[in-house]
Amino acid sequence: MSHVSRRIATVATLAALSTAAAGAVMAGTRSADEAALAPTRADASRSIEARVDALLKQMTLDEKLQQIQLLSDGQVTDADAKAGVGSVFSLVDPVKINHLQHVAVEQSRLHIPILFAYDTIHGYRTIFPIPLGAASSFDPAVPGTDATIGARESAAVGLKQIYSPMVDVSHEPRWGRIAEGAGEDPYLGSVFAAARVKGAQGADYAAPDKVVTSVKHYAAYGQPEGGREYNTTDMSESRLHNVYLPPFKAAVDAGADTVMCSFNAISGVPGCANKELETDVLKKAWGFDGFIESDYTAVAELRACPPKNPDSGPCGHGIAADGPAAAAAALNAGTDSEMVSTYIRDFGSQLLSQGRISIKRVNDAVGRILRVKFRAGLFEHPYVDVAAAQSESSFLTPADRAAARKAAGESMVLLKNSGGTLPFSTSKKTVVIGPLGDDQHDMLGPWWGRGRDADAVSLFTGLSAQAPGNVTFVPGCTLNHNEPPQATNEDVCPDTSGFAAAVTAAQNADQVVLALGENREMSGEAASRIDIDLPGKQQELIDAIKATGTPFAVVLFNGRPLTLGDVADASPALLEAWFPGVEAGNAVADVVFGKVNPGGKLPASFPRRVGQIPIYYNHEPTGRPCDVGSKYNSRYRDLPSCDPLYPFGFGLSYTTFSVHDLRLSSSSISPGGTVTASVDVTNTGSLPGDDVVQLYLHDPVASISQPVRRLRGFERVTLAAGQTKTVTFHLGRDDVGFYDNRGRFVVERGQIDVYAGDSSTADLSASFQVR
Repeated sequence: MSHVSRRIATVATLAALSTAAAGAVMAGTRSADEAALAPTRADASRSIEARVDALLKQMTLDEKLQQIQLLSDGQVTDADAKAGVGSVFSLVDPVKINHLQHVAVEQSRLHIPILFAYDTIHGYRTIFPIPLGAASSFDPAVPGTDATIGARESAAVGLKQIYSPMVDVSHEPRWGRIAEGAGEDPYLGSVFAAARVKGAQGADYAAPDKVVTSVKHYAAYGQPEGGREYNTTDMSESRLHNVYLPPFKAAVDAGADTVMCSFNAISGVPGCANKELETDVLKKAWGFDGFIESDYTAVAELRACPPKNPDSGPCGHGIAADGPAAAAAALNAGTDSEMVSTYIRDFGSQLLSQGRISIKRVNDAVGRILRVKFRAGLFEHPYVDVAAAQSESSFLTPADRAAARKAAGESMVLLKNSGGTLPFSTSKKTVVIGPLGDDQHDMLGPWWGRGRDADAVSLFTGLSAQAPGNVTFVPGCTLNHNEPPQATNEDVCPDTSGFAAAVTAAQNADQVVLALGENREMSGEAASRIDIDLPGKQQELIDAIKATGTPFAVVLFNGRPLTLGDVADASPALLEAWFPGVEAGNAVADVVFGKVNPGGKLPASFPRRVGQIPIYYNHEPTGRPCDVGSKYNSRYRDLPSCDPLYPFGFGLSYTTFSVHDLRLSSSSISPGGTVTASVDVTNTGSLPGDDVVQLYLHDPVASISQPVRRLRGFERVTLAAGQTKTVTFHLGRDDVGFYDNRGRFVVERGQIDVYAGDSSTADLSASFQVR
């Protein structure tokens, strides 16, 4: 059996076994992560398939090539709509959407509606925490609710596809787009990917408040060399399949019907010209029958530089000599829809006549696009209710705000709280100090959809609402919102001129909330950083406030893990709030004043120094493990630690918890069998609170080295003081097996170690045997 066909067989077998295992669990009680991952992808509808086939038979080649075309809001014209363009993205004016749709449906020969798409990443108008922040909740209901509301608001203006979820696993905090994903772990990423798909699509994305999702960026976009945006990626087969592909598979199993291929090359093959991934794995092995669209000009970027035919536009990958070659490479690999560049449309006829592409492949691409349009109900309901779309009552309702506030509160991580510094009292004089203290713009984070700065609640406003008359604000320093090439690390807190006023305010207050971090432009696309310390002179501001002796807490607003060693050393309390969204100030106030007990956990490790990157909990072992007590091992000579500053899964609370009594239902299983792991968690403190019970596995002896730990279960639980709950997880073939370096999924006999606790450093353990 060939290398590729062998992979297809093993991946398909795994898909069937995983589905069967999930079905077996359904009869019993499932943890929230297991429920989110339960496959819901339905078989193709015979009636829709018949409609697709019938329509394809009527189409000319030009009409087919038009369906493959995906244009931006700045490109599309009435002539494109009349010619039968397939899709349009980033147009959000419901009047214009409706106009173009009327042209397409009423003036094109075959009356095929346009699919309108948008980057609704963590909200459309109701902006939720950035996805990395939401992942800190370890609660699938948080991304599910975000996606449900975002879908409803997007659909209201005539959008029927969202370019979400972004499921790229990343070990690279220097990379700006780590903000858009669920962090460093493939299992957490899989659960959140499935939850977002189910929230946005529901049981039927033809429903008026639902949209079809596009999972991105396929694949391994989150691991660019040097953390530099759009850079190349190179990795082993086992790492690709074990770490980077699982969230995509989970999204597809949850019903995602479109996928966006990535800018990056994987081991020299660009994502949008990667037949192995696009066709062999996604479409054949996983049974994906939706369509793949390229990312922005990704097809054009397949060309060598300088660009040829056309002699302008993006280029760089060098796997195609010119536009026609790029079009052929993308289409033949499995890309079905071309964003912005127009090479498949423009050169398709020529390529067919030359035998460089086939009509079978063209029909397959168009059929996939039509299938999604039929499933979306666009042929029955193509138009926008413009009155509803223009009504403010369709967006950002009180219920939406309440949901965003709850999500933001669940997403915050308490990193330090010496001596019970937090929560603060509302009856004491509080001063908010810092460049982000009365900020609305940055609270929305990168990829803020159609969120408006004016809608966002600043920290000062939120604290003032809960402690009327007792809260003042002094900025201490300022920030601006420059973009490259003007942007510098001094865009936040560039000087100390305001420190004296801040120090005086701190001296006259009972308690200080320091609002520090990044501006939102520092995170997101094209926002890689080489230095991930607090930018500007914010550390000096912390030191100045510390010198006053007034109790203070640092609240961080940022889109990536930061190097916080100096911050942590100087600060009695440290709250990671990420970019919390439209209800930022209210949600932070809830936590700071104790209305909400923080229970979030880190979805990515926080390094001590940037030189440790990549540092992540689920790393492979080495023959000379790190030991700072000796020399000849895997250590840094200038860092007296082997660990991150804050590990994956870490987070404190205003109360305390004990995770105890781990027990397994069996001491052994067959390769296709299951075992349940149960563990108790007790609130040992005096306040109600949330803890996240986490279950990790390790295969100590395997044919290839296995990660020191792998997350395979988690459950967020709410406990009253003194209360105990039992959490149960189900482990099976997909938990104990792994992909080898030939792309084969294997389950090997031997011992499996199980660890339970409330961080990735959990030490409660048990083991079982795979017979």
